[in-house]
Amino acid sequence: MRATKATAPGKVILFGEHAVVYGRPAIAVPVTKVQATATIEAAAPGSGCAISAPDIGARIRLLSAPDDPLATAVRLALEAAGVDSEPDWNISVTSTIPIAGGMGSGAAVSTVLARAVLSSAPTFDGCPDAETVNRIVYAVEEIHHATPSGIDNTVVVYEQPVWFVRGSPPETFDIAKPFLLVIADTGIASPTGQVVADVRAARQKDAARFDSIFDAIGAIAEEARRAIAAGRLEVLGVLMRENQQLLRQLDVSAQSLERLIEIAEGAGAAGAKLSGGGRGGNLIAMVEPEKVDPVREALLAGGAANALVTEVGA
Repeated sequence: MRATKATAPGKVILFGEHAVVYGRPAIAVPVTKVQATATIEAAAPGSGCAISAPDIGARIRLLSAPDDPLATAVRLALEAAGVDSEPDWNISVTSTIPIAGGMGSGAAVSTVLARAVLSSAPTFDGCPDAETVNRIVYAVEEIHHATPSGIDNTVVVYEQPVWFVRGSPPETFDIAKPFLLVIADTGIASPTGQVVADVRAARQKDAARFDSIFDAIGAIAEEARRAIAAGRLEVLGVLMRENQQLLRQLDVSAQSLERLIEIAEGAGAAGAKLSGGGRGGNLIAMVEPEKVDPVREALLAGGAANALVTEVGA
């Protein structure tokens, strides 16, 4: 067989994290500056299937690690392709997406594995369709996050800006004018599953208060969608600031995030907020073109582990 290669982007949530778990809308966009890649090559006959992920020092055998997320993605893709025996393959996975940073690294890795397996399987006819890949990736997300919203797998698999409401088909939407984001990594891992569980536990104690916050976050997402569709980009920075205030009330921010948000806005960002689970991970900052370099440089000087620039809607 010829080597098969698949790629998938990272993602950031613009608006709606945490509230999206409870049925409110969210907006997420792909980030192509960072990507995951999977390559499948033929192995010696009878050697079975081995999966290596050098970025995390992992090398596993498909049949000896049934609950491992990497093995699960491969196994589910083989089942979807109608393959009922272990193939003789060497699978390598690499990624430039920060792990536990709220940028969809787990979803991207599962996506490339599913795509590569489906493309390599002799029993699978045609190109891997997004619906099949999305179903596989969501199942693996359940291992990572227990009760995922479904937004990570959707935006990574479809590779388009997505309007997402849990339980409804994802919608792509029009972006009237491209805009720039600076994405800064705090360097602190964001334990998304734990943060989501903490929010759930807190909501059980005060459902009315938390549902009111979720409603407000959902309303911000709706206003942001209208602004993006109309090209009213000056509104987005204000909405990011408002969204961050509500995320603070959910206790999902952190000192590391707050300090970098203050630095970004002080350097000229129109607004900034955490993106993803919070308590670490990444923040996003809305910037005008002339402010990109000052904001990025200020974030790096202020202790960000990395800061990259992406254009949304280009």
